[in-house]
Amino acid sequence: MSWIAPILVLLALLGAPLFAIIGASALWNFYQADIDLQVVAIEFWGIAEMPILLAIPLFTFAGYLLSESGAPRRLVRLTTALLGWMPAGLAIVSLAACAFFTAFTGASGVTIVALGAILFPAMHQAGYPERFNLGLVTSAGSLGLLFAPSLPLILYGVIAEVSIEDLFLAGILPGFLMLLVLSGYSVWNNRAIRTPLGDFSWREVRGALRETAWELPLPIVVLGGIYSGTFAISEAAAVTALYVLIVDVLILREVRLRDLPRIMRESMVLVGGIMIILGVSRASTNFMIDAGVPQQLLEWVSGLVSDRTAFLIMLLLFLLALGAILDIFSAIVLVVPLILPVAQQFGVDPIHLGIIFLATMQLGYITPPVGLNLFIASYRFDRPIVDLYLSTVPFFFWLLFSVLVITFWPTLSLALL
Repeated sequence: MSWIAPILVLLALLGAPLFAIIGASALWNFYQADIDLQVVAIEFWGIAEMPILLAIPLFTFAGYLLSESGAPRRLVRLTTALLGWMPAGLAIVSLAACAFFTAFTGASGVTIVALGAILFPAMHQAGYPERFNLGLVTSAGSLGLLFAPSLPLILYGVIAEVSIEDLFLAGILPGFLMLLVLSGYSVWNNRAIRTPLGDFSWREVRGALRETAWELPLPIVVLGGIYSGTFAISEAAAVTALYVLIVDVLILREVRLRDLPRIMRESMVLVGGIMIILGVSRASTNFMIDAGVPQQLLEWVSGLVSDRTAFLIMLLLFLLALGAILDIFSAIVLVVPLILPVAQQFGVDPIHLGIIFLATMQLGYITPPVGLNLFIASYRFDRPIVDLYLSTVPFFFWLLFSVLVITFWPTLSLALL
């Protein structure tokens, strides 16, 4: 019946959980098509049989443990020692630290909470304008989504059925491009206060390296283990979680044993949301595939555009609008199965499409009305949400410039494959 769709939209606007809306839609569509509703349960059973999905809760748990330890402070000290001598060094330190931390936590909000408490007051004391500080910390919170072992990269690989190892490699150069663009803007915008944090000191570098000696092996363990063939991705996630647990709880003793249940609960709330959305979305997506929606979408798009460039422009506009109303995890499981076959028809490599998708959706974190980073930063720094909207505008457009380069220069994403 036609009245179901408006009711679901109204419930979504009133704040009903997204998985409930998607699940209700899937169940109703199956019911209307006289298909046994057990197919939804079967989809949940199907995701339980995906070994790769073990990586998501394990990496998330490791990231939350790191955020509760002294790792954020040590990471800031190391990046300050290596980059703080540069003009606008603290801004560059903030960008690099946030990108690295988000890659491991998989949640930009955790980065804003964990690193924002250190970086925001430090930048204020160094004389950076408050609006710039707000914009930088809020925007930088999502920079690490293109770096391994980012959860959105893993989830896209699962949904698109492409090599996650290739996605990890493909995200490196585009991720560094975004870092360089925002670093350049930060230096130019603060050219009047180009005083670096201090002179480069090998003694400070050595001290910072000694202090971060337990965290530095993590990227080597994850990437080296995966690309050497020693670990599968899920095994690398298990090794990472165990390593962080032993170091932070038993060796450094920065996380108390009685805090572990709380950390597990908080990290698994994020994971549980992703898994529920994934399960009901797979059911909904399979119904649309069976109903021929991708073919209809391809025919509709082909009637509007006739070449690859026009399709990519249309895709970017669609993803920018999508990012303003939907979180990145939901967008991946809902939209990727529909646009992937269309993109392939226009000659877009699935790996390149993944980087385009994630880089563009990354902008959604700082785009009204549902930009998650905007609300987290507003709460964390006790500033009106309107101030956050205004402070992130220049960062949004510089990131959009990076997305355009990533989109129309596929070699940047595919060069390392």
